[in-house]
Amino acid sequence: MAPSANSHGRSHSLLLLQRLLNFRDAASPLTLLLDNLEQPARPVISELMTRAKLAKTKIIFLSFCTVRKPREADVFIKAAGKDLNSVSRELLAQYPSFQSASIKDKTAQRAVVFIDSLNSLSSTATQSLAVFLSSIITPVVSIVGVYHTDVPVILPKSSNEYEPHPFALLCHLATAILTLSNLRQEIERQKARNRSVVEPEWGLKEHREGILIGLAERSKSEDDAGVVISMELRRRSGRAVDEKFILMPAEAAAKSRLAKLCLLTDHAMFRKPDAERGDEAEEQPESTFNLGLTEKQRKDREGIVLPYFDAQTDIGAGEGGRILYEMGREDDFDDEEDEI
Repeated sequence: MAPSANSHGRSHSLLLLQRLLNFRDAASPLTLLLDNLEQPARPVISELMTRAKLAKTKIIFLSFCTVRKPREADVFIKAAGKDLNSVSRELLAQYPSFQSASIKDKTAQRAVVFIDSLNSLSSTATQSLAVFLSSIITPVVSIVGVYHTDVPVILPKSSNEYEPHPFALLCHLATAILTLSNLRQEIERQKARNRSVVEPEWGLKEHREGILIGLAERSKSEDDAGVVISMELRRRSGRAVDEKFILMPAEAAAKSRLAKLCLLTDHAMFRKPDAERGDEAEEQPESTFNLGLTEKQRKDREGIVLPYFDAQTDIGAGEGGRILYEMGREDDFDDEEDEI
């Protein structure tokens, strides 16, 4: 039995995310991670570094607020308070060498640059943000930047109010945007939508002064460690692929294991009621009665002779639409009406 279009699309979306996380064939030169206090980007960054290590990709960590070097990083560069030109030169010195003939070579050495806070970079280099990011991207080097959506960006006084905001500029430059949220909180929101009530909010969105409720309430459920990834991947053709996934980080003891990935709709809470039905049931229109026919009903329909079927045959010029009528015993024949 051939796979349905729905299952093919689901498999294709998972393959795209796997390709993005594995940095395969430069799937995304600039990947933007959008996190907040309720769901930091740390689990996703750890997964990206683990996969980069397995692919023998050089990891360069560009720090604006991180104090210690991550364990998986090969190179750690502190950029806080430094001039961007010197930071760019220091980065380029750590890049693997490449030639135009080896750009498509899969055996060529590749590297990935992790930027821990694009908020700090946006505040200090508002006008030169796009130039700096474009200068450190090469055919063999990809960039993964973290932007905290709940941390304000302080613009300098010299900035033009008609210029785009740094966040809008980053979203325009990025070839892949991964918006992160907590799985447990998404489940609570889905429960509220099922009951048609107001969705709950956590953290700063609660607008409660002096307390963050979401960070304090933790249960022992395995869903607490899950991360919901809303992916927007922009293909070279210009078409964008939007899909939501769940990333379940591997246990700390199993360092060599990779995280589990699945579609959001595969979770029991987000699975649609019609998802477990067959492909034929999905293709049928919604109705209160069954529009299908059994085999016996189909054969009976083919054997029915339509009324006045003989009148459809061509029996002469101009007489193909004549109605043939046979009188019964109960009919009263009238010569005058017959002449009319």
